[in-house]
Amino acid sequence: MAGSPDPSCVFCKIAAGQIPCFKVYEDDVVLAFLDIGPIVRGHTLVIPKAHHATVMEIPPELLGAVNQRIPKIAKAVLAEVGVSACHVLVNNGAEAMQSVHHLHYHIIPRTPGDGIHIPWNTRNLDKAAGATLAQAIQKGIHP
Repeated sequence: MAGSPDPSCVFCKIAAGQIPCFKVYEDDVVLAFLDIGPIVRGHTLVIPKAHHATVMEIPPELLGAVNQRIPKIAKAVLAEVGVSACHVLVNNGAEAMQSVHHLHYHIIPRTPGDGIHIPWNTRNLDKAAGATLAQAIQKGIHP
């Protein structure tokens, strides 16, 4: 059942205190801790304590509660690291590079010239194809 601890999930084990972490924040809804494979200094993960794999699976009320905590955690990370910018990233599914299938946010502090690059190959959106796709998505949101 979504929300119930998954005994095979490393993040559920961390949230339950079965695996140690470098905790930076905790309350009844979320746990935030330093990533053990950081991209840069201060790379922090924020997880809901309840097990939900992706943003598409978490109940909207819980997602809202998790998101309400992101700004204060990110501000504290940035202040301590001494930077003013960051990525707040969520990967949803293996194809999107999600390696732990427990919803988690990456707070990744950024500095000019830090050498971190996210490969993003943009394309031009065809106007007719864009209009058709937008309408189809709208119908999926408001059937």
